[in-house]
Amino acid sequence: MATFEQLVAQAQAAPVSGWDFSWLTARSSTAGSLPWDYRAEVTRLSARATSLLDMGTGGGEWLSRLAPHPPRTVATEGWPPNVPVAARRLRQAGISVVQDEGAADDAAEDPGRGRLPFRDGAFTLVINRHEAFLAAEVSRVLAPGGTFVTQQVDKRTYDGLYHALGVAVPE
Repeated sequence: MATFEQLVAQAQAAPVSGWDFSWLTARSSTAGSLPWDYRAEVTRLSARATSLLDMGTGGGEWLSRLAPHPPRTVATEGWPPNVPVAARRLRQAGISVVQDEGAADDAAEDPGRGRLPFRDGAFTLVINRHEAFLAAEVSRVLAPGGTFVTQQVDKRTYDGLYHALGVAVPE
């Protein structure tokens, strides 16, 4: 079994561009399954969509495996080191990546952040796995009758980690 110091060294050496956490697969688990499957739902919807926006694509790992994807598919990414990683990966599938600033993660941040750089009604499907977003902006870029699918992480998801580290759980 690895020591704490070895685990920390491994984490510090791990690449973080592209949000590829595959090196953690053997050591991760989930508490239970969701009552729905994000990938299955997006795959079903993208088969009949004419345009798709993937908000916060990371390194494009997830989107690059989505098939089929609409002929006009675009991704956004706000973390500068991920933009060229995603652009290289998604270019092969004919998907453009647009760097944006992303929405604020909470009310303490700049509430003006998060405007999407697209025209009104540009997309029939907007997907967002874990990216912060402004609902008004998503609504603005959705075409009439369009669909928004998101899978957000609950703020209480990591309470057990705070307890294990002996620190107070944030409000």
